[in-house]
Amino acid sequence: MSKPRLSILLAAPRGFCAGVDRAIQIVEQALVKWGAPVFVRHEIVHNAHVVKRLEAMGAVFVEELSECPDDRPVVFSAHGVPKVVPAEAARREMTFVDATCPLVSKVHAEAQNHARAGHHILLIGHAGHPEVVGTMGQLDPGAMTLIETVEDAEAFQPANTTRLAYATQTTLSVDDTKDIVAALRRRFPDMAEPRKDDICYATTNRQEAVKAIAQEAQLVLVIGAANSSNSVRLKEVAERSGANAAHLIASASNIDWSWFDSVSTLGLTAGASAPETLVQGVIAACRAKFDVTVREVVTAQEDVVFRIPRILEGA
Repeated sequence: MSKPRLSILLAAPRGFCAGVDRAIQIVEQALVKWGAPVFVRHEIVHNAHVVKRLEAMGAVFVEELSECPDDRPVVFSAHGVPKVVPAEAARREMTFVDATCPLVSKVHAEAQNHARAGHHILLIGHAGHPEVVGTMGQLDPGAMTLIETVEDAEAFQPANTTRLAYATQTTLSVDDTKDIVAALRRRFPDMAEPRKDDICYATTNRQEAVKAIAQEAQLVLVIGAANSSNSVRLKEVAERSGANAAHLIASASNIDWSWFDSVSTLGLTAGASAPETLVQGVIAACRAKFDVTVREVVTAQEDVVFRIPRILEGA
């Protein structure tokens, strides 16, 4: 019997961004330079497949610096950490490498500059996300207020309406964030803004690519972890952009093939911390059941590369 036909629209860009690629390289090069074990505070990026591969190489993932011995190197995750973490590592005379994405570090620097200028900072983001925890931890308690929704923006009551600034988590929905910023601008027209949009290029590009494929696909699959903010946002964007259904999956093993009933066109993408091997795994699983054609839908070209820290150069 011939297999049913399935057209796969493959979003581009997809998968690893420059910040994720750099963070993984940092752990790999730390293992080359110092040998195993190398400790990593929090998942280096939010993807279990990446974490398991690095564990097999000798990385040990922990949640707090207190779980790390003084005599082994430690890497801080791509999401960033509160300033007390490297300060404590320095006090303990530990060897540490900061793998914070440079675009997250930019948000940290902006927040510090606004605070020095006497502004109270409104951070648009999701409570509990490690990037938000790290960003709010750059300043003293009370210097920032977290704004998660338009309702939060409408309800916020500042002590001084003319001494405000805003920053955002780098992995938010572009469309949702626009609505929150618009509400804040309407209420506080003197509010200071980032010199350049805080939502990173990779998040924006992946969301635009998903919009393009969702217009033609009945079903969109987003490969990524449930705790990956940018991956969850891709699923939401797909649902809003024309797809009949969208699902977030960790790998091909999570596919429910009943989703494919009456589906002739599948949209496929991957979050910024999901490796390309998982994308190819989904395509291979589809080929086992369908007569597959693949068309890549390119909406942007990416050539951004971030250098690894000097301490690891040449490792």
